[in-house]
Amino acid sequence: MENLDRLCAEYGYKFAKQVSKGLGNSSKAAETFITKALGVLQEQGLYALLLFCKSRGDNEKGGAVKVEELTKEILREKLKFINDGDILEEINGLLSRLDDLILAIQVLEKTLIYARFHAKAMKKEGEELK
Repeated sequence: MENLDRLCAEYGYKFAKQVSKGLGNSSKAAETFITKALGVLQEQGLYALLLFCKSRGDNEKGGAVKVEELTKEILREKLKFINDGDILEEINGLLSRLDDLILAIQVLEKTLIYARFHAKAMKKEGEELK
């Protein structure tokens, strides 16, 4: 397994960039959405984060899809905790492996924290990704 902090930093930037693109190239909207997603993860857990993403309306759907895709990518390709099936079904399997679940939540939490800071920095610099 690679350095987890570097993984979080790399994906934090990807989350900020992709969520911004999904929300009409708005770093401000990306920061807001990432903050909401982080709050759901911290307060309710990984399964709730994915349900939150699936429940978003038209205004936030683009950002939610990106969060869901990148979450699946981290869990499948980097941490190797899930397979390529439906994300909610895969997470059900992960819920029974407590050590893996805790690590997955910690990695995603730090990633979303970095993503929020990246989005905030993009907003401050006036950088709207095209």
